[in-house]
Amino acid sequence: MTAARPETEQPERGETDRRIAQIREQMDELDARLVSLLNQRATYAREIGTLKATVGLEVYQPEREVEVLKHVRSKNPGPLGANAITRVFELIIDETRRLEHSVG
Repeated sequence: MTAARPETEQPERGETDRRIAQIREQMDELDARLVSLLNQRATYAREIGTLKATVGLEVYQPEREVEVLKHVRSKNPGPLGANAITRVFELIIDETRRLEHSVG
């Protein structure tokens, strides 16, 4: 258990609340950008699904999934670990694969 800091070292509650609000606002902006990027990626996946359908390619290509996961893990400087990045991208891949199926 850590001891409470002396009163002079405690940050002012109002300043802490303001800083938290600022950081949350920045996170909200990032979230909006992430949504936009995910939808952009989904648009590409749908286009790929259409192209695959025109030549009879299977939607699921496991070697490509391995390649994507390897790529995103190599681009991850942290603080999220490789397992977290892998789980996030597995979900993204699953959802975009569903889009590919819907156009095929």
